[in-house]
Amino acid sequence: MKDLTSSKLSRVVREAKLVTKGLRSTKHPILAHIIPMRRCNLACGYCNEYDKVSDPVPLETVKKRLDRLASFGTTAITISGGEPLLHPGIFEIISHIRAHGMIAGLISNGYYMTRENIARLNQAGLEYLQISIDNVTPDKVSQKSLKVIDRYLRYLSEDARFHININSVIGGGIKNPEDALVVAHRAVELGFGSTLGIIHDHSGQLKPLSGTEEEVYKKLRRYGKKKFGWLNNFQDDLAYGRPHNWRCRAGARYLYICEDGLVHYCSQQRGYPAIPLEEYTLEHIEREFNNEKPCAKYCTIACVQQVAMMDNWRSPQQSTEEPEAFSGTPENVNP
Repeated sequence: MKDLTSSKLSRVVREAKLVTKGLRSTKHPILAHIIPMRRCNLACGYCNEYDKVSDPVPLETVKKRLDRLASFGTTAITISGGEPLLHPGIFEIISHIRAHGMIAGLISNGYYMTRENIARLNQAGLEYLQISIDNVTPDKVSQKSLKVIDRYLRYLSEDARFHININSVIGGGIKNPEDALVVAHRAVELGFGSTLGIIHDHSGQLKPLSGTEEEVYKKLRRYGKKKFGWLNNFQDDLAYGRPHNWRCRAGARYLYICEDGLVHYCSQQRGYPAIPLEEYTLEHIEREFNNEKPCAKYCTIACVQQVAMMDNWRSPQQSTEEPEAFSGTPENVNP
């Protein structure tokens, strides 16, 4: 318990310093999302962020990318996939992030959260873990199920020294929307943070919630800050199919680096600007900070929305010519 309290206090102090840094200057990324492993052990029906065949990105290549991100003054790194725990060097990747003084986060499906792996994540210095759970029992849409990974959640509640957030979801063809309530209650019962995500359907289109989905959303929304974490105002707009007015800073304050080492706006807008990270510069960051993103109004990506809050009050953006990557309806998902 003493180790857990000490880790939490240290994390809070570091966060406060990094928030202050972010408010003082707009010249550095706040969050970078890096993909060391595209392959995944699951095949969820709505997901377009995985495959079954890719090899892991070589460890030394990942380290060089992290070095480059650190040179920009990046605050935090989130590791995702695919399933990042399939990468044979995942623990060394986390240690390398921490060695640069950056905050280390991980998004996982939870299937590999054995006691041994939790101990190694503790040792590596992981600070944040997010697991999205889509339903109580597996179905054709998703295998990220509470019934399957509940024992691993118990291990995490007993052994982990890092913060854990469980993201329950609605929308996107999830068969039983009421499952989100069960997942959220279980998260709180285990002492974890709990948030709610709105996802796209199998074709990548955002649709407003209706019927039971809307009722579940309202029930979770009423808990608000007290028990279920902060649900951003943008989610209200998405739930009812309204455009959201904000300033997306993707490509500047938020960077998405795919397995090929290219910088994209986000996981759902791969293809722009698609510049190799080693060629990305502070000039690119400044340009994208000021560029208005045509896909922003219906974006469901919570981490990008949260990062943008640091700067929504300042630096109005300029409209630019709509790039080919943004043609048609935006295909966005809450990571």
